Amino acid sequence: MSTTSTRRPHVEELHNAHWRRSSYSGGANDCVEIADLGAYAAVRDSKALDLSPVILSRSALGNLLDHYTDGEACIG
Repeated sequence: MSTTSTRRPHVEELHNAHWRRSSYSGGANDCVEIADLGAYAAVRDSKALDLSPVILSRSALGNLLDHYTDGEACIG
């Protein structure tokens, strides 16, 4: 039985989260960072840390990543 909470994360959890930077960033600080928050994930822009991160359920994040890795999305 899993004890992972399904409630949305609190502000202090975001502040103390372990943020990981995209491997595609190239060290120029132009990247996306993500934090695993159990049932949720937080996504933020490394250049705008004063802005609130986007909070997504794990399944929503998976769907978003699948959409982009399948080549369905068009940016521009």
